[in-house]
Amino acid sequence: MRPSFALLICFTTCFACSSVLKAADAISLSDRKLISEINQAVSRAGKQYASQDYEAAGQSIRMAMTSIATLEQRSPKMASHIQPAVKRIRKAHALLEFEGIRLPAFEPSADSDSAPTATTNAKSRNQSSRKRTKPKTVSADPWSFTNVIAPILANRCGKCHVDGSRGGFKMDSYAALMSGSPAGVVVFPGDVVGSRLIETIETGDMPRGGGQVPPQELQALKKWIAMGAKFDGADPTTRLTSFRKNNPARTVAANAKTSMKPSDVSGEKTVSFVKDVAGLLVDNCKGCHIDSMRVRGGLNMDSFASLLRGGDSGSMIQPGNAQQSLLIKRLRGMDGDCMPGGGRPPLSDKQIDLISNWINEGAILDGESKQQALSVMHELAWAAAATPEQLTRQRAELAEKHLGLVASGMGTHQAVQTDHFRIVGTASGETLELVGQQAERQIKTVRSVVSSTAADAESLYRGKATIYVAPRRYDYSEFSKMVERRSVPSGWQSHWVSGSVEAYVSMVATERDDPKEIAGRLTAPLTALAIAKRGNDVPRWFAEGVGVVNAMRNTKLDREERTKLEAELSAAVSAMKDAKTFLGGKMSPKDMDRIGAAIASTLLSRQNRRNYDQLLRELEKGGGFERAFTNVFRATPESFVNTWVAYVRR
Repeated sequence: MRPSFALLICFTTCFACSSVLKAADAISLSDRKLISEINQAVSRAGKQYASQDYEAAGQSIRMAMTSIATLEQRSPKMASHIQPAVKRIRKAHALLEFEGIRLPAFEPSADSDSAPTATTNAKSRNQSSRKRTKPKTVSADPWSFTNVIAPILANRCGKCHVDGSRGGFKMDSYAALMSGSPAGVVVFPGDVVGSRLIETIETGDMPRGGGQVPPQELQALKKWIAMGAKFDGADPTTRLTSFRKNNPARTVAANAKTSMKPSDVSGEKTVSFVKDVAGLLVDNCKGCHIDSMRVRGGLNMDSFASLLRGGDSGSMIQPGNAQQSLLIKRLRGMDGDCMPGGGRPPLSDKQIDLISNWINEGAILDGESKQQALSVMHELAWAAAATPEQLTRQRAELAEKHLGLVASGMGTHQAVQTDHFRIVGTASGETLELVGQQAERQIKTVRSVVSSTAADAESLYRGKATIYVAPRRYDYSEFSKMVERRSVPSGWQSHWVSGSVEAYVSMVATERDDPKEIAGRLTAPLTALAIAKRGNDVPRWFAEGVGVVNAMRNTKLDREERTKLEAELSAAVSAMKDAKTFLGGKMSPKDMDRIGAAIASTLLSRQNRRNYDQLLRELEKGGGFERAFTNVFRATPESFVNTWVAYVRR
């Protein structure tokens, strides 16, 4: 049951409003009328929301926002008299966007944290009549846009987004910055978490080219947004580069240590770390410095960050100077033992030159994270560039290895191919054929919740997905123990696994099973697998949740089954401390699946379906789940889940 809007936001004209109006001095009749219209629109929106007429509620809020803008333009001193309405509109704005109603950005001058009240106005007037206060200068503001924020943006983002318009986003002025990018708004005044500008910096996605925003400057950006992201200059269209002089942020940046960070060497980059260099390091350094129980020389190269830290001999890389980099010296046998050791053949001159060129070009990381394992990074890069045919062949090779681990003593395995799948296992040929037929029949159901861009056979799973079929529950369980190194819950008869290359469903089936039962075991995992293949970092709860919801929509549940599911969801929500507990996977698999399905049901609802489809399209473009989710729903997954939990608990 949805909570009443009146309870959530208090959308009624309260005593505080009337008190402010009574305390005001000489408010004109026209201003009184406008203030009354604002309060009435907010109150009306509350009633419309309570009756779930979200479109009408959104229209009422738009009217209130327009009236506030009119009042502030006509009578700026009236800002203090509409603070209660401003607070309610801010809350309404967030809740209505949660319901899929798009509203314009709300940036009133009557900021609830800073606007004076009628009482403080009266005190100010009394004090000013006795004593003249020296006005504050702009430079006294520690979060001044012109003196602090603009120089940071010009210095850190200028090359791509001030002088240029990388990705279609140009922010050469305050006005341009606040207008946002083609993907949406990047700064939400008062909302640090929801502002994409901060999110891209904290995730390391920006600035590109190995640059970094020092912690002090990032904190300044956050504080400026939290304080309302206000402009304190004369003209919001003034170029940011004109504010570079007298920049306190530049002083902070100048003192930052950069000796062990990738440098921003200019020039075209011809060598990719993830595509060209990571694979060489993984192939030649594994066992001694990568995936090693005891690394040699204190040099751990499991991740890009650990590679940059170096080992007992010091730094291995001098960005921009391959000749002085210890890594190149060791590879050429010019300083100590020639690497790689352990009797492995040395790298060819061509391979060493490739690594040298990467270092000379700035030792730039073009992967997702400095903490990501190099082996994973390289595999992801290969998979991203691979064709569906290449992925299909690689999955077939993996299937042979997997079945080799479990098929001993269970008979030989067979294989059957369909348009979308390669069905393998120790089950009979008739069973494999039956599973293949039922899997193909589920494709229409799968596509009902997958974006249209994945309509053809190759793109749905990026090549053929594998379906492992075991004739007995014991065999199914053994497959999980040997291949996945885990035990599956006793009630499971099918599940899915997705990786950079992997894409498979494992299940139990025999030719004696009813085809409908086999179809029922396939719908959820095949749907979840297709969702997982929309991006590299799609979280399991999201993919599994959509899969479960899609299966339930195509399965008739009796009253007893629905009551049981509702009880399990209620118990799962009660066990959930907050969004971090859920998103961090710190709950039981059963509770995770129940909550994931409930959230997915919300995302697939009529109000949110358009945003859900847009989310899948954004995922296929690349860039990560959290960023895509935040862009589409105007809230981070954590904020969204916390809001959702609040709904359910109330």
